[in-house]
Amino acid sequence: MQTTQELYTYEILTAEQPDLIQKAAECLARTFIGVDVSGKWVQEPMVGELHLNYEDFYQFTKDYLDSTIDQGYCVVAKDIDNNVVGVLAGDTNAPEIIGEDVFEGSFYEMNVILRVLEDVDKRFMEDYQKRTGKEIEDGELLHLFMLGVIAEQGRHEIIQQLGNILINKAISQGLKGVLVEATNPKSVRVFEKYHNIQKYKDLEGNYIVHKYQENSKLNGIPENIADGTYILLKEF
Repeated sequence: MQTTQELYTYEILTAEQPDLIQKAAECLARTFIGVDVSGKWVQEPMVGELHLNYEDFYQFTKDYLDSTIDQGYCVVAKDIDNNVVGVLAGDTNAPEIIGEDVFEGSFYEMNVILRVLEDVDKRFMEDYQKRTGKEIEDGELLHLFMLGVIAEQGRHEIIQQLGNILINKAISQGLKGVLVEATNPKSVRVFEKYHNIQKYKDLEGNYIVHKYQENSKLNGIPENIADGTYILLKEF
């Protein structure tokens, strides 16, 4: 029996690897849209509720990777056949609040997700500024944006390794912490368990969360599947 260390290799992607970037985008899009992995259905709750399609979401993911890959915070797990079976993609940009619809056509409903993320990001930035006396700047925090694992075995070890690689790199480059918008309880659990990234409490002691039950577009998500998008933070 091979150990997961022997089954998978890990690599931080660069702009000179278009084939791997494409494979990484495919892996992420599949896990967000919905994929069966070892008899378990893996899907991002908002994407599922809004019935976003694979082609649109793949293009969104690919565009994100292309625009952030030079920052050096996209890591993949590859199996012995060089298939990408896990991806953790992030960036060091300060959260950006656009405040208007940016997606159109068949991908229009992605604006709903954008607004959820902007809601929690805006509240986090305001609280962080009150707490520290200054605004978050580019290059200050590692923002872990997308996680997708389609490996049949060793999923938790892959998640742990992917996170360790990026977090250790962020620490070595002098970043101040790592920020996550966790859209479902599984994401919260894995980031808490493997990386000690905890739900963020504001100065009043409340979690920063966008509750799906209070969103007319997302209130069809069963609460036992996911109750909202939370801000998670770990400071170094």
